[in-house]
Amino acid sequence: MSACKQAQPCEFFTMRTNMDSFETRWRKEKVVIVMGATGTGKSRLSIDLATRFPAEIVNSDKMQVYKGIDIVTNKVTEEEKCGVLHHLLGVVDPDAEFTATDFRNLASLAVQSILGRGRVPIIVGGSNSYIQALVNDLEFMSKYECCFLWVDVALPVLHSFVSHRVDQMVELGLVDEVRGIFDPEADYSRGIRRAIGVPEMKQYLLAEASADEETRARLLEAAISDIKVNTCQLACCQLEKIHRLRTLWNLHRLDATDAFLKRSGGEADKAWEKLVAGPSTMIMGQFLYEEDGEATISSPTATPVMTAVIIGTVMTAGPMTFFTSC
Repeated sequence: MSACKQAQPCEFFTMRTNMDSFETRWRKEKVVIVMGATGTGKSRLSIDLATRFPAEIVNSDKMQVYKGIDIVTNKVTEEEKCGVLHHLLGVVDPDAEFTATDFRNLASLAVQSILGRGRVPIIVGGSNSYIQALVNDLEFMSKYECCFLWVDVALPVLHSFVSHRVDQMVELGLVDEVRGIFDPEADYSRGIRRAIGVPEMKQYLLAEASADEETRARLLEAAISDIKVNTCQLACCQLEKIHRLRTLWNLHRLDATDAFLKRSGGEADKAWEKLVAGPSTMIMGQFLYEEDGEATISSPTATPVMTAVIIGTVMTAGPMTFFTSC
């Protein structure tokens, strides 16, 4: 199910604003950063938020910046984007080197451009080294205030989920996608060929033309198993880095474990709204609109009704209503 379909309809913001006092007090422009290990639902949350606030998304996943192999790199589909503008997603040449410094430079430009249109930048991705390079930049720190949202899922539950997700990727065409960029002479330590799901397929693709059916099946099974193991290892490494960054940054932890245990369907969507999307909406609203007026948020999925007073303003003076369906 796409993030667009998952977003809860009819949530609204009714706001009274005072733009003069708002512009005086908002000394640093504001940026929201969504973090988490691979598979935790960062992209889903960023799109949920971008359909509830005037926002655009900046990708900070070091493999998703490259063009191509959308299944392997788990890029959001056009339907899942829900009409939200995404930056630095599928824009870099597959064979190019793209460093944390490159990301910092391009992401800074994207943030400046988004803010210049009166919208909020939401930076999202699992490449913590990229986020750290951006946030720790002295110029960035002098200009922007950041709100960090951390989507967390208990590792045993996450490992089960990413293993299932790899099986889904295979069904969607992972093997054909990797075959399309396969080159036995290529450097698998640079560019998009570093992405988990590509190096693991090399032995299978080398033997595909000459091996018998039994050997091919065994090599493919081994490749898929390696993809699962390496993805789980990546999640562990990302989580360790987040725990280190937690000592430096104020991270708002959102535990999505129960939503993942429900896996799919209406109950899972309700749990996601209650545990992740709803609280994140309130945190982001407080961060953006503090000390400038009153806003009321209500949600049909809250228990019994989730209501919060958020101090703030939005894009124009006077009462406003934001509807959060796409």
